[in-house]
Amino acid sequence: MTIDPRIQASFDRQSMMATLGAQLIQAGDGSATITAPILPGAMQQQGFGHAGLTFSIGDSAAGYAALTLIPVHQEVVTAEIKINLLAPAKGDRLIARGRVVKPGRRLIVVASDVYAETDRTERHVACLMGTMMPVDL
Repeated sequence: MTIDPRIQASFDRQSMMATLGAQLIQAGDGSATITAPILPGAMQQQGFGHAGLTFSIGDSAAGYAALTLIPVHQEVVTAEIKINLLAPAKGDRLIARGRVVKPGRRLIVVASDVYAETDRTERHVACLMGTMMPVDL
């Protein structure tokens, strides 16, 4: 699946995602997937991926899912988002899969699930639920 150049360009402007080594690997039709390696600089004291890494890519995956459904003259910002951490982020990389739960003109309800991957085996480590707000560029 080819990612819309507008959405890829928006993702590429996120210096936080670049710092984390994250990649947008899918975006379209109200969904988006972002991956990020669990690098030494993104670990907590016990050697697991830090919750900040989990939250960052989960939030961005949900936001880019929303961006796929709004007009080209708009972007989205997170109005609020909550995370439930389900298990330690132990693995080689994280995969965040975002989706739109309910689109709207002023608010877009979104969710994402984050998985830790080791040797192609995924473990569900977090779920996020939130609201994105379209903003004019």
